[in-house]
Amino acid sequence: MAKKRQLVFLLCIAMSTAIAFFIGSSFGSCSRGYIRDEENVSMLAPLSGFQSGRSGEEGENSLSFMRSKLVVMVSHELSLSGGPLLLMELAFLLRAVRARVVWMTNQMPSEPDEVIFSLEQRMMERGVEVLPPKGEKAVDSALKADLIILNTAVAGKWLHSVPKETVPRLLPKVLWWIHEMRGHYFKMEYVKHLPFVAGAMIDSYVTAEYWKNRTEERLRIKMPETFVVHLGNSRDLMEVAENMMARRILREHIRESLGVRKGDLVFAIINSVSRGKGQDLFLKAFYEALQLIEQRKLNVPTMHAVVVGSDLGVQTKFETELRIFVADNKIQKSVHFVNKTLNVAPYLASVDVLVQNSQGRGECFGRITIEAMAFQLPVLGTAAGGTTEIIVNGTTGWLHLAGKEGVTPLAENIIRLATDGELRKTMGRKGFERVQGMFLEQHMSQRISSVLKEVLHKANSRLSHHGSSVSRI
Repeated sequence: MAKKRQLVFLLCIAMSTAIAFFIGSSFGSCSRGYIRDEENVSMLAPLSGFQSGRSGEEGENSLSFMRSKLVVMVSHELSLSGGPLLLMELAFLLRAVRARVVWMTNQMPSEPDEVIFSLEQRMMERGVEVLPPKGEKAVDSALKADLIILNTAVAGKWLHSVPKETVPRLLPKVLWWIHEMRGHYFKMEYVKHLPFVAGAMIDSYVTAEYWKNRTEERLRIKMPETFVVHLGNSRDLMEVAENMMARRILREHIRESLGVRKGDLVFAIINSVSRGKGQDLFLKAFYEALQLIEQRKLNVPTMHAVVVGSDLGVQTKFETELRIFVADNKIQKSVHFVNKTLNVAPYLASVDVLVQNSQGRGECFGRITIEAMAFQLPVLGTAAGGTTEIIVNGTTGWLHLAGKEGVTPLAENIIRLATDGELRKTMGRKGFERVQGMFLEQHMSQRISSVLKEVLHKANSRLSHHGSSVSRI
């Protein structure tokens, strides 16, 4: 009974971590970019044309200068996806220093939605004002705001609903936070105002470079001053990650629920189940690893693959394909599908290795990677997108190619970690040290504050001089 009470308490902590700060995200940018070779990481200056948030002095809350400021946040939607939850996290951090925060969701479903209702309630409980995106009150709030944050490229459509004569008065104080890495977001209907805003904030150098090149080549427009701001882990998640008793109890509970024994080895992929996240290629690599282990007569613990991110209510064609692959290859006892959840901490506590297998251009950042590193897990990731700015190849994990070409290298990396428990521990420890040095909430707060200070200064300057760039619209 005592153990059960402990478990309930720990799950409550983990759930509050996930909802208040999820995917968890933050905004700690790096003062430098990183380039990786096979075995080491080297520092280099920020990429040409991009600024990075810089750490300030420790001590007083670095966002305290935002006290009493009015910040309007515009999200393209309100859901459990990464973008809206990232913006919510920033809203809560600003509320913690007594900034006034107004939230608008540009796209709302016609029917009532339980998730939206729950998230709006949570924001209002934290003192965030929730307004409809259109109408006199919305425009009045935007005009009075010290800062307007548009979240994701699609949120640019909100400006279309603002009276045309008002738009030039708003653009000088807009910070545009971009997370997308897909080509279909490069449409003038979304980003035609992008060159005229005070600044853009992007989660990785790779993504910033991609946006710079694509906007110039495809749309013939230039990016505004761009700040690269890496994400980070919240204090709540770190508290669970650093609490050995919490991790042990969560590990035992989740493993018991999955039918995984204490000494078994678990590789997990934690993302919404979709082709772009690469669960199909992960399972192919896992199956290939099992075959190679048998052929080479290697002595390894019993291995499991856990896929967290299913939608058990509406099973997609892609997930059906995954389950058929598992059944055809008779690995049902080794592969476990888990419904999507905000609460990733129990699963990170229960597994041994994280696989971040996003395909194409990869993740803009991929916060689950630094969350896994906080739990001292080695990470096997695709050499694409923001993942290359997190994983130190050969030190905190290994990188493999995206696409079919990456299946066998991933299988070999799975085997390397399966056969060497000390290496798993060493990589996990190095990853944790990297998080402690770069990806904590304090880094986020310090670095995001430098961006906000610069954008506010620029906005005040442009407005006081009637905004030369506004006249170009």
